[in-house]
Amino acid sequence: MLPLESQELVPESPYIWRAKRQEQTHRLICFPHAGAGAAAYADWVGLLPPQIELIAVQLPGRQNRIAEDPFTEVAPLVNVLSHALRPVFDGPFSFFGHSGGASLAYELTKALRARGGRGPEQLFLSAQPAPGESGLRRLHDLSDEDLAAEIVALGGLDPEIAEDEDVMDSLLFTLRADFALWEQHEPAVDAAPLDIPITVLTGKEDPRAPLEHVERWRDFTTAEFGTELYPGGHFYFLESPADVVSVISSKILNTHGRTA
Repeated sequence: MLPLESQELVPESPYIWRAKRQEQTHRLICFPHAGAGAAAYADWVGLLPPQIELIAVQLPGRQNRIAEDPFTEVAPLVNVLSHALRPVFDGPFSFFGHSGGASLAYELTKALRARGGRGPEQLFLSAQPAPGESGLRRLHDLSDEDLAAEIVALGGLDPEIAEDEDVMDSLLFTLRADFALWEQHEPAVDAAPLDIPITVLTGKEDPRAPLEHVERWRDFTTAEFGTELYPGGHFYFLESPADVVSVISSKILNTHGRTA
């Protein structure tokens, strides 16, 4: 039985929530989707093997940081995270990001490599098309009513919550800011491919991450590339967390075991 503290994801700093593992040899650092906070990964703690320690990134504008303004530009966010996450960059780690969190994981990886620092051993990118034209409907400039309807349709919001005006006022502000952050971001088109394995994960019925756009991440690495498909839509990973965590854990332990 693991120590009690390793079963809980708790805040350590403004940006870091951690479930400490005494036996850890690798860290899985997770980036949340639009509007979500670190607690989105709380259920993963009990699913990970003892060798993998879970870190969830907490961004301004949600949960215990609800009073803070969310970031409006990618470069300052990446710069802040490259410093704020240093305490968990002191050993081998991998990144997982869902939707906009996948784009953040990729941009931070590029920044760490450009600075010559330690970077992730692997990237796990979930439900997010590769950089480039995707043809997806932009959400950040929709009306409150239409934005809420889109999120409910994607399965990211219970209809009952969408009817609570007080909750929706703060939630829609952060959601809109997060969508604007990535929908207005123009990634560098001449960036060199990464040299680490990339695994993309997506729901088979996800309208926001068509398989042909997700698989274009293949062009962003010279290392191993893989695709994992799951039943469900955009929030498939909340419906079957055990299956998702099992695949990620296996890939981390197999790759890390070969390189350790």
